[in-house]
Amino acid sequence: MTEINEIIKREVNPFDLINFKSINFWAENQNTALTVESIHKEALNEIEELLDLVAIDHRSRTALLLGDSGSGKSYLLGRIKRTLNTKAFFAYIQCNWADSGNIWRHILRHTVDSLVQIPEGQQDSQLMLWLKSLSAFTKRNLKNQIFNDSIWQLLQNDRQKFIKHLKETYRKANIYNPDIFFGVLHDLTDPELYDLACEWLRGDDLSEESMQMLKVKICIDTEDAAKNILANFGRISTETQPIVLCFDNLDSMPPLSDGYLDIQPFFNVNTTIHSDYLKNFLVIISVITSTWKRNIDRIQPADRAGIHRLVKLKNITLDQAEAIWAYNLKPIHQEASIQPDSPIFPLTRQVLEQHFPGGKTMPRNTLILGRQEYQKYKISIKPPISIDVIPLKKTKLDPEKVNISIIRESDGTVSISPLQPQEDTEKIAAEFQLLWQKEYRKIQEKYTKITLLSSSDLIRMLQEALTTFKIHEIKPKLLSGKYASYSFSYHNPGKLERIGIVWTEDLSMRNFYNVMSACQNVIQKKSCQILYLIRIGGVGTPRLAGNQIYQQIFTHTSHHHIKPNLNSVHYLATYQSLVNSALSQDLVLTSKGKAVNLQELQSLIRDTKILHSCTLLQDLKIVNKQKTSNGKGEENLQPVKEFLLNIVRTQGFMGLPTLVKQSIGQFPDVKETDVKSVIQLLCQDKEIQIINPEAGLQDQLICLVA
Repeated sequence: MTEINEIIKREVNPFDLINFKSINFWAENQNTALTVESIHKEALNEIEELLDLVAIDHRSRTALLLGDSGSGKSYLLGRIKRTLNTKAFFAYIQCNWADSGNIWRHILRHTVDSLVQIPEGQQDSQLMLWLKSLSAFTKRNLKNQIFNDSIWQLLQNDRQKFIKHLKETYRKANIYNPDIFFGVLHDLTDPELYDLACEWLRGDDLSEESMQMLKVKICIDTEDAAKNILANFGRISTETQPIVLCFDNLDSMPPLSDGYLDIQPFFNVNTTIHSDYLKNFLVIISVITSTWKRNIDRIQPADRAGIHRLVKLKNITLDQAEAIWAYNLKPIHQEASIQPDSPIFPLTRQVLEQHFPGGKTMPRNTLILGRQEYQKYKISIKPPISIDVIPLKKTKLDPEKVNISIIRESDGTVSISPLQPQEDTEKIAAEFQLLWQKEYRKIQEKYTKITLLSSSDLIRMLQEALTTFKIHEIKPKLLSGKYASYSFSYHNPGKLERIGIVWTEDLSMRNFYNVMSACQNVIQKKSCQILYLIRIGGVGTPRLAGNQIYQQIFTHTSHHHIKPNLNSVHYLATYQSLVNSALSQDLVLTSKGKAVNLQELQSLIRDTKILHSCTLLQDLKIVNKQKTSNGKGEENLQPVKEFLLNIVRTQGFMGLPTLVKQSIGQFPDVKETDVKSVIQLLCQDKEIQIINPEAGLQDQLICLVA
C-alpha cells in the first residue's frame, strides 16, 4: 500500500512536465490533460464559426487571436487543430522569417512542412488526403465516365493523363504553371518521388538531376512563384476542406532599426490573400495584446480592414485554475492506495485565493504557482539524512545561498527545511539546461538533414548565435542581389579586419555559380578581409564555372570553406527556437517564476557555455575548440551525467527508479545499465547520494551532496 506522500517524495514534480515555451502543434503532442473544456471555449467557437463560413463559400478570412503573455494562445492553436482537424487541413507557421523579402517563400515552406504531417487517426499525410479529396478524383460526369471508381488508380499510372485530367477539371481556376504543378502533384503518388516532390513544393533548391526526375526546369525561387503555388492549393480545393494557416508569435518577426517589428509586409501578405482571391484559406494570427497595441499604428488602415474577426482570450477563473491543477496531479493521485480528500492535494484552494485575490488569473501563472507550491510541500516531507552519510562538518551548505535551514537533531540526524523562496542561480541554470536538452532532442528528430532548412534560415541562426557572444558590428546581407540573405559580416574582436560569412546549401550548380560570382565581387570590393563559405554540399566538378571561381577564392588564400555537421545545425536551431520563445515572452523557467527575456537567455547561454560544443562556432573561432568524444565510455555519457545532476538539482530529491526512468526517456539510445553506472560513479564522486540507503532499491531516494 503506497501513501501519497511516498509517491510525492519519489516522483518528479508534475508541473515540471509542462512545456511553457511556444508550441508548434505538429512538432510535439500537447498534454491533453491540461485541456479544461471551459477555458477559451468562446474563442474556439468563434474560430469554428469562421471556418464553417470558409467551407461554405470558399472565401478566405482572417482572425486575429489576441491575448496576454501566458494566456495560452499557442496552446489554443493546438487545441483548435486537434478539435477541428476533421474539418480542415492545418499549417503552423512561426513568424521568424529571415527577412521581409522572403515571407511568401517562408509561408509556403512551412505550409508544406505541415501538410506532410499525418493527422491523428489517419494513415496518409494531410497532403495526400488533400490530393485524394480533390473534386477531380471524387466527382463523376459523363465525359469522364470511363474512369468511374478507378479514376485514382488509372491516373496514377499515367502522368500525362493525370495532368490532362486536372487541367480540364480546373481550366477555369487560373492555375499557375499548370503543367509543372499538376506534374509534381502526380509525382506525390509515386513513393520513389514523393519526398522529392515535397521538396519542390516547399521551395527547396534542387539539383539538376532531381529536377530531371521530376520533369521540371525551374524551382520555386521567387516571392511571386511562392505566392502563386500557395494560391494553387486553394484554387483547386474548393470542393474539399479549407486550409488553416496559423501564424504564431509575431514577436519573432525581424525587427526594424527603431525597435518596432517589420510588421507591414506581413499584413501586405494577408491583404493579398483576400484581394487576389486566394480561396479556401482561414488565416489565424496569434499575437500578444501589448505587441499588437504597440505596432498597430505601423499597419496601413486598409490592411487592418483585412481582419474579419477579433478573438480575445479572457483570464480564467479560480475554478478553472483548480481544474488545471487537478488534471496535473491526477497521475500521482492514481498511484496512491488511498485517494487524498482533495483532488488538488498537496495544493489548496486557499493558495489560489491568496495569490489571485481578484478571482482571475492566466493558465501560465496557475502552472508556475502549482510548481512552486508543490515543491515547497515536497521539501517539507523530505526524510532526514543520516549523519553517517553526509557529516555536518563536511557540508558546504550556506543557508543564505541555498535557501534552506539545517537542523541537527539529538538522534544524530540532519533535517533540512525550506526558507522563504528566493532566486537560486544554480537551480535556474540546471532547469535551463534540462530545457535545452529537451528542445535539442526535438530539433534532432525534426531536422534529419541540413537541407531541410533554407540557406536564409541557416545564416540567420548563425547570426543570432554570434549576437549572443557580443560580436560587434554584425551587418546582414554582405552579398548583393538575390542571394543577399545568405550572408552577413562582422568585425573580428581585437583586430581591424572584417569577417564575411556566406552559407549556401542550394543544390543547383547554376545557383552555386551565382553565389560564387557574388563572393568574388565582395572580395574585389574589399568588403571583408576574410571570407568563410559554409557548405556541406558539393562544389561541382573542375569543368564548371562555379567550381573554378570557388578554387580561385578558397585555394591557398586567407579565405576558408567550412563543411558544417548536422550536430552544429541542431545547436543553432535549438538556440533559435529558444530565441523565438523569448521574444514572444513564452520562455519560462519556473525557478525564476517568470518569462526569460532575450538578454537573460543570452546570459544563460554564455554562463552555461552550451554553445561552446557547437563545432561550427569553434571552426569560426567564436569559441574555443572542445575535446571531442571518441564515442565510447564515460566521455560519451557526459550528457547523461549532466542531465542526472540537473534533474536532481531541480527536484531537490527523487526516487532512484524515477531518476533512471527519466534519464532513459531523455536518452533512449543509452542502456539502462549505463545510466545506473553513471549514477554509481556520481555517488562514488560524492556528487549525489542516497538519502535512505537502508531502504529497498525501489524506495531509495537520491539527493545532491552539497
